[in-house]
Amino acid sequence: MDPEAWKIAPQEIERRSFEIIDQEAGPHDWAPDAWTVVRRLVHTSADFDYVRDTVISEGAIASGVAALRSGALLFTDTKMALNGINKGNLAPYGCEARCLVDDPRVVASAKEGGHTRSQVAVDVALNDSAGGGRPLIWVFGNAPTALLRLIERLKGEPGLARPSLVVGLPVGFVNAYESKKELTVSGLPYFITNLSRKGGSNVAAATINALAKLIAPGPPGGPA
Repeated sequence: MDPEAWKIAPQEIERRSFEIIDQEAGPHDWAPDAWTVVRRLVHTSADFDYVRDTVISEGAIASGVAALRSGALLFTDTKMALNGINKGNLAPYGCEARCLVDDPRVVASAKEGGHTRSQVAVDVALNDSAGGGRPLIWVFGNAPTALLRLIERLKGEPGLARPSLVVGLPVGFVNAYESKKELTVSGLPYFITNLSRKGGSNVAAATINALAKLIAPGPPGGPA
C-alpha cells in the first residue's frame, strides 16, 4: 500500500465513509433524518443489516432531538455506552448522561437479589429521576434485562415519567432479540431499535451522537 494513501484527515475519512455507505446501501425508504441515524449505525458497525433491521417509531427522532435540545437526562446500561456518547456536543444544551452500574446501591441490591446490575440500575435511575421534570432518554446497548425491566416498570406503573426516547439496541443471544421485539409492542411511543441479535454499546451511543447532529440551529433549550 502506498504510504501516503492512508494518511487522510479525519474529516475526509468520515466523508468518504458516508459516501461509500450511501453507494453500497442500495435503495431504501428511510427519510433524511432517519437515514442520518441508520447511516451512523452502519458507519459504527460496518454492518449493512442495520439498513434493513432498524425500527424507528413514528416521531421518535423528533422527540429525541427535542429532548436533547431541552437538556435531557440520559441513562445508559453500560459505561461503554456512556463513554461513547459525545458529551461535548450535548453540553451546550445542558444534557447529562449517567451510568449507574457501579453505584453502591446498585451493586449491593444486585448481589442480594441475584439480578444483573444493569437491571437494578433501571430501578435506581427511575427513583433518582422521579419528579425531576427533565426529559428522559434511555440508552441500552448490552443488557436485555435492563430494557425488559424498564418496559415492565413503565407498563405496570402509569405514574412513572414517560421517556422521550428509548434506544434499545442490546446485543446477544439470550433475550436480546426478544427484548427489542417487546419494545416494539410495549406501547411506548418513541423508540429506536433493531429486530436482530446484533447491537452493542457502540451503536447505542452512535444513535445519540447521530441525534445530536440533527439538533436545529438556535439557542439551547428552544424548540427543536
